[in-house]
Amino acid sequence: MSVPRSIDEWSAVWATSGAAGLSGHLDGPPLDVPIALVRTATVAAATIARHAERFGSAVEVDGPALFGERAAIAGWSRRATISCGGGTRLLRAADGWIAASLVRDADIDAVPAWLDSEDVSADAVAGDPDAMWAAVAAAVSGRDAAALVDRAVLLGMPVARLGETPPPRSPASWSHRLGPAAPMTSLAGRIVVDLSSLWAGPLCAQLLGLAGLRVIKVESEHRPDGARRGPPAVFDLLHGGHETVCLDLRRPDEQRVLADLLRHADVVIEASRPRALAQWGITVPLPGPQVWVSITAHGRRGPAGERVGFGDDAAVAGGLITGDTDSPCFCADAVADPLTGLVAAALVLTRLGDGGRWLLDLSLAGTAALAADGPRTHIAGHVVARPRARSVEAPAAALGTHTAAVLTELGIAR
Repeated sequence: MSVPRSIDEWSAVWATSGAAGLSGHLDGPPLDVPIALVRTATVAAATIARHAERFGSAVEVDGPALFGERAAIAGWSRRATISCGGGTRLLRAADGWIAASLVRDADIDAVPAWLDSEDVSADAVAGDPDAMWAAVAAAVSGRDAAALVDRAVLLGMPVARLGETPPPRSPASWSHRLGPAAPMTSLAGRIVVDLSSLWAGPLCAQLLGLAGLRVIKVESEHRPDGARRGPPAVFDLLHGGHETVCLDLRRPDEQRVLADLLRHADVVIEASRPRALAQWGITVPLPGPQVWVSITAHGRRGPAGERVGFGDDAAVAGGLITGDTDSPCFCADAVADPLTGLVAAALVLTRLGDGGRWLLDLSLAGTAALAADGPRTHIAGHVVARPRARSVEAPAAALGTHTAAVLTELGIAR
């Protein structure tokens, strides 16, 4: 492909992607985003296509367009300081901005403890999201942003301070060589075990499946992928054609089944905090897989490894936003998720072709920070396309449909 060079060329790519219309105020024009975001997605998609062709498959995706797929399916639009999905908001603190994601019941329940304010007690805001957010915004406005984040982290809440994550030295810093392995010349029969959920990891798995790998999605019986509760077409898009295995990971014998399954994998994708993997008896990386992909919100090492985050608040941590003179605005829809999934898939295919055993350590916030710097697009004068989604090729299988068949085929006793 011919890579754009000028700001106007990159602006045209962004305007036609369909995701450009998801940044800014609903009653105002779409706002510009860092060219680095558009470039990173475009180059990652080209890398996937190049390596897929090397392995005998054709994978053509419009990288920037992936940022608008979920919104296209759900019918969401830009909402300035409110995320497209509505669950995350940019809030002005006394000395800067923070993003808080209040989607899970546990996070909403933790708000009174987070802010220690009677104005946001459970009784005061019960059943009224607008009242809750208004009370939260008022309480946050007089407090230190870093202190708000620190207290939220202690409570396991997804809250981030704008720009808190510095950009990585380079994407190469995410790849850690573990040992020798022969380069792959074919992906036929090669297995991806996908332990991830929501968007970033599943998108990576879906792109690897398009490139020719066999994808087996593994879910916990008690905590299946939360995306199953979202728009069915989004889940179908990411998981159609994949096999699904369901295990009771509270049981030691089922944890042994998982370990055996991972040893059969050529690629493992997980998006769990290290503590959660340890509870399953999994130490990263296990011997066997050639590439282990670890996707976290803020990195897997040290205290950050136990920190919770999602695509919108992690993007804010990396400074990946847009905005105007009034305030920062969210950039596209949970943009750190699809961006990280794209980059992860490109890195996996590159490493499989290079040879060696690898741990790929990607964080949503770090990937966002990589794409947050530099000049911005100038989409004024360009026709801005509506968000669009790829067609769903096949519905996703019901939870655990292939459990018995996969374990029998691989000789794993249950």
